[in-house]
Amino acid sequence: MSQSSKSHLSKRVLKLNVGFLFGENSALTHNSELDVPRVRVADDLILNQLKGIIHLSRTKEGILLQTTLTASIDDNCFRCLEDIDHVMELNIQELYGFHGSKDTEFHIDEDGILDLTPLIRSEVLIEQAYCKPCRLNASGKCGYCDKTFAEVTGYEQEERLDPRFAVLKKLLDSQ
Repeated sequence: MSQSSKSHLSKRVLKLNVGFLFGENSALTHNSELDVPRVRVADDLILNQLKGIIHLSRTKEGILLQTTLTASIDDNCFRCLEDIDHVMELNIQELYGFHGSKDTEFHIDEDGILDLTPLIRSEVLIEQAYCKPCRLNASGKCGYCDKTFAEVTGYEQEERLDPRFAVLKKLLDSQ
């Protein structure tokens, strides 16, 4: 799918102002709803949608972000390469350290802005790599396009024997 042909929002919508959580009370919490249509997260990633509730908690080390987000991207079926809308669930729990802290990977700017962009990008790319979009149903067909490998390629995949076991196969066949 051509991603550049569709308009998208800027990644600025993934920046949250959490300055109000910087107070002296370390037990402050806040929930934010995120419902973002098509957004460019990075040059190599455009999300079709990002949706969920973000729970922010003030700790003495920084701001703890906890959420389960639903994200979708344009992708291809792992088996048949058909275009699909790959929907994934991202379970995230990350500590954003205060400016100058070296104990956390992600930080909050001096102005109180928490940038979700790097975290969302890494989580989506990890999830995309581990959860291949093609899922086979009980009949051995792709769960997205409902085709078998043979229908897509035009031939049945024959059983292939590892050449290292050829001698053993000969021995078994002779008995």
